[in-house]
Order: sequence, then C-alpha cells, then structure tokens
Amino acid sequence: MTDTLLSAALVEEAAKKSGLIWVRGEAPAARPLWHVWHDGAAHVVGDGPGEQPLPGLRDGGTAEVTVRSKDKGGRIVAWTAGVRELTPGTEEWDAAVAELKGKRLNAPDGEAMPERWARECRLVRLDPRTATTELPDGSLAAVPLPSPGITRRPVPAGLPKLLLKRKRRRKA
Repeated sequence: MTDTLLSAALVEEAAKKSGLIWVRGEAPAARPLWHVWHDGAAHVVGDGPGEQPLPGLRDGGTAEVTVRSKDKGGRIVAWTAGVRELTPGTEEWDAAVAELKGKRLNAPDGEAMPERWARECRLVRLDPRTATTELPDGSLAAVPLPSPGITRRPVPAGLPKLLLKRKRRRKA
C-alpha cells in the first residue's frame, strides 16, 4: 500500500515539474508531448492544425509514458496510462482546457484557442494505471545515421594562412 502511494506521488510530482513527457501509444516510437497535469492525470491536446501530433493514442487504448528530468534529461519514472479522449463542452473538458490554455506557447489565435481546439483538435487524458514500470538498463539512444555533416575531414590547405592573416590585421 505504501509503495503504491509513493509510486503514485512520484508519477504526479515528476509530471508536474516536467514540461514534456515521452508517450508511446500504438505507434512504434515514443514522441515528446507538452502536457499539463490536472486532476490526477496528464492531459495533451493535438491532432489539429498547428498543434502537436498524437499518433497511436486512441480512445480506450493504453500508452507508455516516460517522464524525464527537466534539468538533466535523465528518466525519472515510467508508467502505463489509460487513454481517454475528452468530449468538448463537458465540465471535465472545460477544466482541462483552462489549465492547458495557460501552458500553450505561441498560439496563433490567442483567446480563440479553446474554440479551435473544440472544433479541430483532440484532448486526451492519460490516466496512470500502473504507478511505475521498469526502466530499461540501456540508454535507448539510436545510433546516428552516417552523414557528411558529422564526418571530420582534413583542414583545407589555405585555411591556416587565412586565419594567420586575420590575427595580424587585428594586432595592427
């Protein structure tokens, strides 16, 4: 019982302090989503013009949520969430939108944003089902793809001469 309460408190506190959560629904990869923690669950809005995509989050499904540290970026906690889409105009939807509205940065329509969300977007509630899941041992970092932009090449022969000329001009 105490472990369950501590795990639930960890999930809530970590999600409240983090600006992004990493969510993997039925899509193959996790995506970072901005959210707000309200009424015991994470709420995300998206799938509309100018909003974040919510791939793989379907009503009645589940999702794996990972919360990372805001300052260091390391994983703090991971949990399984039940996905529930909220219906516009309900009391629950209005309360969640009031919280989300204050956190939405660079909205193109300002005060008209809630009406646009009701017309064109989805508001999804991610309810924690299991307090925590096992964190993987490895980093889960993908190996970078080969690219000429990251490959070191020899310094061009004329570059040292150009750099020395600049230094001489500054001294004079």
